Amino acid sequence: MTAPWARWDDGDLVLTLRVQPRASRDALQPDAERLRVRITAPPVDGAANAHLQRYLAECFGVAASRVALVRGESSREKVVRVMAPRSIPPAMNEHVQRT
Repeated sequence: MTAPWARWDDGDLVLTLRVQPRASRDALQPDAERLRVRITAPPVDGAANAHLQRYLAECFGVAASRVALVRGESSREKVVRVMAPRSIPPAMNEHVQRT
């Protein structure tokens, strides 16, 4: 079963997430209701969005250019598209099923 914050779209994974900038460490915190992503970067001049893009790329085994911010550039609530992810992070395995 796929969580409500994740959906597959033609081989890409589309995620709705809540970002917490200025965290003590980078971390994915999925649950049944929401995907929270903690990142260490501050929300200044796009630094948090760039850091989020690199962090998610690392988590899903793709290049940073394969992670696109779809919506929420200046918001904590964001929608991102991970293009053809090579792997699913272990923390997300029970929440995201490949179709």
